[in-house]
Amino acid sequence: MSPPAATEINGSSPPIRSKPSSTPHPLSPLSAAEIQSAASLIHALFPATVDLHFKTITLHEPPKASVLPFLAAERSGDPTPSLPRHAFVNYYIRNTNRLHEAIVELSSASVVQNKLLPKNYHAPADSEELIDLEKIALADPSVQAAIAKLQLPEGTVVVLDPWIYGSDGVDDDERMHQCLMYMRDPSNSEEVDSNYYALPLPISPVMSAVDHRVVRVDVVPTGRDNAIKELGKTTVYPANEYLPEYQTLRTDLKPLQMVQPEGASFTVTEAGETSVLEWQKWRMRVGFNMREGPVLHDISYEGRPLFYRVALAEMNVPYADPRSPFHRKSAFDLGDVGAGLMANNLKLGCDCLGSIHYLNSVLSDTKGKPLPMENVICIHEQDGGIGWKHTNFRTGRAAVVRQRQLVVQTIMTVANYEYIVAFIFNQAGEFTFEVRATGILSTQPIDEGLSVPWGTVVHPGVLAVHHQHIFSLRVDPHLDGQSNRVVYDEASPMPKSDFNPHGNGYEVHTTPITQSGGYDLDPLRNRLFKIQNAGVKNPINGLPVAYKIVPPPFQFTLSDPSSFNHKRAEFSDHNIYVVKYVDHELYPGGQYTNQSRGGTGVRSWANRKENVLDEDLVVYVQMGINHVPRIEDFPVMPVETLQCHFKPVNFFTKNPAMDVPPSEQRFNQSTLVSAQHCQPGVEGVVTAEGTVETNGSACCN
Repeated sequence: MSPPAATEINGSSPPIRSKPSSTPHPLSPLSAAEIQSAASLIHALFPATVDLHFKTITLHEPPKASVLPFLAAERSGDPTPSLPRHAFVNYYIRNTNRLHEAIVELSSASVVQNKLLPKNYHAPADSEELIDLEKIALADPSVQAAIAKLQLPEGTVVVLDPWIYGSDGVDDDERMHQCLMYMRDPSNSEEVDSNYYALPLPISPVMSAVDHRVVRVDVVPTGRDNAIKELGKTTVYPANEYLPEYQTLRTDLKPLQMVQPEGASFTVTEAGETSVLEWQKWRMRVGFNMREGPVLHDISYEGRPLFYRVALAEMNVPYADPRSPFHRKSAFDLGDVGAGLMANNLKLGCDCLGSIHYLNSVLSDTKGKPLPMENVICIHEQDGGIGWKHTNFRTGRAAVVRQRQLVVQTIMTVANYEYIVAFIFNQAGEFTFEVRATGILSTQPIDEGLSVPWGTVVHPGVLAVHHQHIFSLRVDPHLDGQSNRVVYDEASPMPKSDFNPHGNGYEVHTTPITQSGGYDLDPLRNRLFKIQNAGVKNPINGLPVAYKIVPPPFQFTLSDPSSFNHKRAEFSDHNIYVVKYVDHELYPGGQYTNQSRGGTGVRSWANRKENVLDEDLVVYVQMGINHVPRIEDFPVMPVETLQCHFKPVNFFTKNPAMDVPPSEQRFNQSTLVSAQHCQPGVEGVVTAEGTVETNGSACCN
């Protein structure tokens, strides 16, 4: 990943180091030249008259068994072995359902695999395709005729959101889109950023993504049942805009700035398309790809390896409306479109605060050409509150350390929703995966005065349907070596006995997971999952070194086990899945989620019932939100935050943050509000101890 041009931030240069690299690192994302080379090799397989529609050109990561010796040599400063570079490519012959999957060896400029996939395998959508479908749908005579029946005010602008068609097993072999339709505020139809989700329309075109035509126009139910009403004049309700110029903004906020006068404490070493991030005792390699967005490789702390690879692997958003066509609304946002492709261009002072370093990336477009993506990752530090503290109650002396955090963040916009994805590291050897959901609810029309048990009316005539957001984080551990296991601890009361006469005793028992499968939290037993290396013992207590996994509990998928939703979202029915590592098994919903049928993801891998005790294993950690919309979620919802923590257990010999300098006023330079509002003409000075000295007159409160 290449850095943007250096800029001055908070009076200091960004913490960038560059080193020349003639050979790309084996985990480095593809460069623009490599993308072009891969596309050219695929083009050469066909006559020049054949038009190809590229969906993905991305790094095909080398086998882990080859990369680990490379990383070991890299850490020790020894010569690194030469590893071939491969690209994974999928593409269509344009305007057909002929989806191909290819592996290109860039080192030898050869195509080592090229196969035609079965008809039910569909590639993700892309922005060019979605924009084209919108234009075609709005110009289609059958869509125009349906709009005319609505008798909208003159000059009304109609907009369309193409959705992946989903699957229900009914005539859905062809690659299609189910489109939702809205209109802009008729009194302000020139506002291109209008919140059209406040004005949904009751028509829904179905489009072929193969030959880009309207297959049919569905009329959607707007009552309490499946009844379809005759299209007629639409009631136009007031708009509900979110842009700041349409609000009466607060005037009592004063500036709050994150200032680092000496610059950031992290460094980013750029070598070609790869970025090595170092901060405090952490070191990792930051990559980016079309499907997952940010990918962290080779994460270590104080030189000790922790994780080989960590990335958000998939998310599923199934909706609760059982009526056609809404029953097909079940998005796989990464597999159906791609987190990298939907990443925002992050802006200084808006999305991240403080001393910021941005990472750019390069993806591929539908022609197989490089697609520059600017500022897709921001790296910064933030204050995480008190890290640890103790006050000697006898002397009153306090020792306190504030918790500094390093944040690696990206934001993706999935049509109506935003997901803020962050990897957060602290000085105590812990890291947190965080998702914040915001954006606009996906809406549909509802008759005035009605309510339904599967959604919430958030604006006149606007229904926001209940839905779930289920995220799957892929964690490939390398905890002090490749031989790892997952265990779970449970607390249980001791039987009352002569040894436990008062019945207060309880014990913690550890159970190793020996077989691949799905496993669940149990708060009543305080069930806690840990990744262990049983071959490395803590020198003080002799226990295996470990990291515990602390995900939030969530309600598993509510879709019936026989449903397509359940079959497709293979990760959505357990808190964690533990499987044996297999090269290129990355995505828990399967490689191809668009109109998928299931059977190619993590549930299927787990059913192999392989040994995962002291093996090279992978853990999929799930967390989620059952989003029952509230009116406060509209027109834009406040962020809903989920966090999964990974914390060392018997990995160190003491609190690893003991060497963090204490929190002191001379370093933090905080000020008292009373000192900022002194009486006119009265000078107030904040001393090093944090008290306020004046020239004889008291500062006002």
